[in-house]
Amino acid sequence: MKNGPGNELEQLISAGWRLIALETFEEDRGLRLLDRVGEATQREPIVWSLASGRSGAEDTAGSLEAGLRSLAQHEKPALFVLLDVQPLIDHPVCVRLIRDWLPTLTRRRQTIVMLGPLLEPPKELERETGRVALPLPKQSELDGLFRRVLADDPEAVFTEDDFEACTRAALGLTAGEAVRVLRRSRAASSGLSPETAHAIAGAKREALRRTPALQFYEPGEGLDGIGGLDDLKAWLRERRRAFSTEARQFGLPQPRGLLLLGVQGCGKSLAAKSVSVEWQFPLLRLDLAAVFSNAQHSPEETIRQATAIAESIAPAVLWIDEIEKGFSASQSDPSANRVLGSFLTWMAEKTASVFVVATANDVSHLPPELLRRGRFDELFFVDLPNLDERMSIISIHLERYGRDPQQFLIESLAEESERLSGAELEQAVQAGLYTAFSEQRELEPKDLLNAIHETVPLYETYEDRIKELRDWARQRARPAASDLKMVDLFRTRA
Repeated sequence: MKNGPGNELEQLISAGWRLIALETFEEDRGLRLLDRVGEATQREPIVWSLASGRSGAEDTAGSLEAGLRSLAQHEKPALFVLLDVQPLIDHPVCVRLIRDWLPTLTRRRQTIVMLGPLLEPPKELERETGRVALPLPKQSELDGLFRRVLADDPEAVFTEDDFEACTRAALGLTAGEAVRVLRRSRAASSGLSPETAHAIAGAKREALRRTPALQFYEPGEGLDGIGGLDDLKAWLRERRRAFSTEARQFGLPQPRGLLLLGVQGCGKSLAAKSVSVEWQFPLLRLDLAAVFSNAQHSPEETIRQATAIAESIAPAVLWIDEIEKGFSASQSDPSANRVLGSFLTWMAEKTASVFVVATANDVSHLPPELLRRGRFDELFFVDLPNLDERMSIISIHLERYGRDPQQFLIESLAEESERLSGAELEQAVQAGLYTAFSEQRELEPKDLLNAIHETVPLYETYEDRIKELRDWARQRARPAASDLKMVDLFRTRA
């Protein structure tokens, strides 16, 4: 338990904290941890629940007030573990009972531990309550857990490499989920092998569907599949090894994250996804809309659960698309403001190797707290592609659809598509292919040229907004592409 939640609990108890909130979705694992803490601190764990009451005093079930009065009769050193208390703890009588009980708890060497997934003590008890979060199992804990499971099977034969792959694949699951997934995957793959690790990863995706705000994404294309954005690519490649032990020994701080701001359809989300491929990290997407629309859990609980899972899977990339839409109401909505505060605190204090990549289209809706220096390692502005970038983008999409870019007038096409975004260029290539297919012939340069001319650029519709965005970014953000001549060109034409 060294340097873990068990050690935190022991320190709080030894320091004289009489109320502790232990937050976890794994009640059984939390109870086992408290048994070990009780033994280490020489305090007997005594559990009370709403359904069963206190052990040996079933008449205390159904009422927190009755449970507190019963526990208060116990005079020996103890850990009073309260389950199911969140809906009940705000009752004025219960609050008063606990406040009156506090001096007695100190004298008897007793501590109340509230155990649950999300615990918010009443304001009267907030300053009296210590907090400890029980994170999801780390790889070392899963290692011991899996070895105990496999020790019961005399036919379990495996290599250490396969075993390590399986424990890494199970990161992000609770201890109970990990064991069930291991047993199911072993049965499906007839042993412990690379196929077992793959099956565990697949089962993990199914299990994490219960966390609607967090989604696993399969690796896509790397940075080479993106046209342009050379400065952004160089920045990311420079930090490829920044999460290593060598980087810590060298004295480098761990990278926190990246904010990509810019014009819609210019590759921000594609760049965010490509980071995981470049660094060989798993990719998680945090859906802020799901955070605020979850009917079963509060936004605070949902964001806390999502970040806990991301930390347990670390090293990982956490992608937040269009972050301004999730936090735009933070100044007027207390709930959104609390979630933003919780998220910013997590970003500032996290020690796990979770690299946050956020994208935004509208800087006017971004909370000022999010833009403060130090929140993200860098703020990049992604503009409409310049000539060289358009040539690269058109070539990439032609190759993706099985065509040789050398057979097309790439530079001429790029010159004719001056104000098109990367997404619009992709659509133009697809439109040209549809035209050629409908006429039962091969794709020709004129098909692409006609498609480009028929495309109405987003710039034409949102010209003023894009210019405002450029003006804001010029002094506050770093350009993702090294060529800024296009910005000056549009300024001249405006």
